[in-house]
Amino acid sequence: MITRDGKNYFIVDGHIHIWDGSDENCLNDYGKGWTQCFFDYHNGLSPEEEKWSKERFAKIEKADVVKDVLDNGGVDVAIFNPTVLSAFYKTGFRREKEALELVEENPGRFILNTSWDPRFGEEGLELLEKEASERKIQGVKLYTAEWQGDSRGYSLTDPMAYRYLEKSQELGIKNIHIHKGPTVWPLDRDAFDVHDVDHVATDFQDLNFIVEHIGLPRLEDFCWIATQERNVYAGMAVAMPFVHAKPRYFEQIMGELLYWLGEDKICFGSDYAIWTPRWLVERFLDFQFSEGSEYDAITDDQKAKVLGLNAARLYDIEVPEGVVGGAEVDALVEVVA
Repeated sequence: MITRDGKNYFIVDGHIHIWDGSDENCLNDYGKGWTQCFFDYHNGLSPEEEKWSKERFAKIEKADVVKDVLDNGGVDVAIFNPTVLSAFYKTGFRREKEALELVEENPGRFILNTSWDPRFGEEGLELLEKEASERKIQGVKLYTAEWQGDSRGYSLTDPMAYRYLEKSQELGIKNIHIHKGPTVWPLDRDAFDVHDVDHVATDFQDLNFIVEHIGLPRLEDFCWIATQERNVYAGMAVAMPFVHAKPRYFEQIMGELLYWLGEDKICFGSDYAIWTPRWLVERFLDFQFSEGSEYDAITDDQKAKVLGLNAARLYDIEVPEGVVGGAEVDALVEVVA
């Protein structure tokens, strides 16, 4: 928990990773290029004092996650959203075994989502069902631009993707996190377009679609979709560090999201380990719209919703007493129940 001016904020980091992007794990130059692209984002948008060496960045260990996210990061609950990339890395980019161990070793502090890819067909559906029978799964992370064989992406509107969404709904996997944001080399920009979210959000009203990276650089398209689809949410990973690197741009992002979506549909994510959560949270708590801005002032209660209370509602996370906005979340939960 992070305290500011005597107020306690409950922090849910909705988008973290534990990965192995080391040269030893790379299958090819695409893997090396992916790791380098992530590292370039880290270097380009981080404060000087938060920058790591390439060696420290390339492979994240369990102890790093506990220290950076929980101990020093001030995060109460963190959600792993895995990125597989089996075409680029020998064991995949994500470290699934280590993530599962962290969930077990830190009860109530980590949530591990799964991933699926409709191009794996019936076999993938069976694997998803098997995994759901072995542990509780609340969410899934999708990479519509991920390469598989000769395919360089898929659409959420593909018939087999619908089968996977139907299966997710059947299994109680209600939170669908979709990477719809900046291109990471060598993936194709157009495969991250947000247009297919509109279609599936209408057809799957019982699922929550968290659009990670808010569709950047397609912010306007995303906002128009999310304002009319009640079950589309903004995942702030990648957008958050602009609060430091490009504050005027961040002001535009935050202002547009609040105007179109409202304060209840925006969820904090650090995208650890590209960035660590504490400095992002602290700068966001310091954030205010500039004098003369067209946007209304942002309140502490609104910041509390973004930083944790909205994700807590989506993931049925118990919010402790005495935190900013906590009583309002309890009231909302009672109304829904």
